[in-house]
Amino acid sequence: MSLIIIELENMEFHACHGCYPLEQVVGNRFLVDVKIEADLSKAAASDNVADTINYLNVFETVREQMDIPSHILEHVALRIADAIHLRFPQAGKVSVKVSKMAPPLGGKIEKVSVTLVE
Repeated sequence: MSLIIIELENMEFHACHGCYPLEQVVGNRFLVDVKIEADLSKAAASDNVADTINYLNVFETVREQMDIPSHILEHVALRIADAIHLRFPQAGKVSVKVSKMAPPLGGKIEKVSVTLVE
């Protein structure tokens, strides 16, 4: 068995997640990191993309979930993790970090992040 970790880092999206009405209309910039642990020994041996977890398909899965507005980042992260498990049954542990860039908190702040490990 070959446990392999696939990571997609700093995927950038514009989305309408937030508790405040203006956030739900105007939206904000978000970064998403995904880490997937899986037994991909078959892919490592075969050198065949059909035997692995395709990065493009992971990105599309994240984008689909980011397009669905949510009030809190915890909900977004859970939806992304659940969608990855559903689309890629060979995925073991999945970690999802969702960061809202420059959140409207009344002061200068780079980002606020939520990390979910499932």
